[in-house]
Amino acid sequence: MARPLRLEYAGALYHVTARGNARQDIFLDDEDRRRFLGVLERVVARFHLVLHAYCLMSNHFHLLAETPEANLSSAIRQLNGVYTQAFNRRHDRVGHVLQGRFKAIVVERDSYLLELARYVVLNPVRARLARKPETYAWSSYRATAGLTPVPPYLTVEWLLSQFGRQRAAGERKYRAFVAAGIGQDAPWEQVRGQVLLGREPFVEGLRSHLQDKQALTEIPRAQRFAARPTLSQLFSVRLHANRAQRDAVIRRAYLEHGYSLSEIGRAAGMHYSTISRIVSAATGGHAQNKI
Repeated sequence: MARPLRLEYAGALYHVTARGNARQDIFLDDEDRRRFLGVLERVVARFHLVLHAYCLMSNHFHLLAETPEANLSSAIRQLNGVYTQAFNRRHDRVGHVLQGRFKAIVVERDSYLLELARYVVLNPVRARLARKPETYAWSSYRATAGLTPVPPYLTVEWLLSQFGRQRAAGERKYRAFVAAGIGQDAPWEQVRGQVLLGREPFVEGLRSHLQDKQALTEIPRAQRFAARPTLSQLFSVRLHANRAQRDAVIRRAYLEHGYSLSEIGRAAGMHYSTISRIVSAATGGHAQNKI
């Protein structure tokens, strides 16, 4: 079974989600939610996480967290494992509560932290569990908005500072910002390779972190090559103006950046067999269409 890419470095910001095993509920009542938040508080303290937003749904949760110490996998493994033990003890069950593999998208702070913080707390509204985010008790919205005390595991200073220097004004503008996001699309179409969300300079800066992952075939190809340039970027030159240059770009797309022959053919407007011949001329063999 393929395993997800874990891109970890000091100061990384993530949108994390974990779902119930076989999509089953992971919170059966409010006591379960309180216990989960208790575990989360201890994990934030132990692993020195910076938690900007969270939301607990019925069969999954969302976290928006930074890792000053490059330890996301250890932190989430602790969170999921300790909560699973508590859940099973309370409900006299055995076995997995959460899926073994959580999802983590590395996020560019300057471009997407605000937008994702809003997305996270609007999940209950999108799911029609609440008409407004302030009526849902199991997210970070109420604390960030100044409606309830801020718990020790939540950091609201950065978010509120984006709306002004005065705390009260920041809370008011934050509430308006979240309200304006109701009905808006999530930014997931802009995610690169299932694991990166940011502008091109941000993605470019992470290429060195991904280079040693490209040979790990147990990781999905789209994730291993998440920081690669797009085909439109590679083919920004006039392909038919210089055949040697065109062929070099095609070979780079296949050999260095992991694109399949079919993907390259569509981008270049050329037949699959032609792309295969161009690549095979460089490899000395028959090129395979990667999956």
